[in-house]
Amino acid sequence: MDRQVIHEEMERARTTFHRLLDGAAEADLRKPTDGTRWTNEQLLFHMLFGYILIRPLLLLLRVFGRLPRGASRAFARLLNAGTRPFDVVNYLGPLGGAKVFGRRRMVTGFDRVIADLHRRLDGERDADLSLSMHYPTRWDPFFDDVMTVADLYRYPTRHFDFHRRQLTLTEGR
Repeated sequence: MDRQVIHEEMERARTTFHRLLDGAAEADLRKPTDGTRWTNEQLLFHMLFGYILIRPLLLLLRVFGRLPRGASRAFARLLNAGTRPFDVVNYLGPLGGAKVFGRRRMVTGFDRVIADLHRRLDGERDADLSLSMHYPTRWDPFFDDVMTVADLYRYPTRHFDFHRRQLTLTEGR
């Protein structure tokens, strides 16, 4: 795994996030997106949240990655069984999150989480990057059945790039 590639991907996403929010008028943020039930502002929060989730996901992976493989397989099956409640929470979270955070706090939050992920990635031991566990593939199209620590660092940017195409901001396309 090339850490520098992941650092560059995260920085590209951070720069893009700034450009999208800095260039958007309030009316543009309230416009519906293409293919979701969210507004542009709500989808931007959801994109930020994809990065925020990496910290707890890394913690889970460090625990399950050291257990027998069957433990994470059972956990992933349990989470897959709860896909419907997850989908509701996943939808409702950005409705409130965008209101609570607002434009300015989303930008500073994105900067903070990216800076933290850069530090964490730099501090990872090579052996830990290959720790792996099963994931609930029904929760997100970018979750693979088995993911490593290295895969998790790449996940939020894949998620970000996918949703960026759904924005209806002039710069979002």
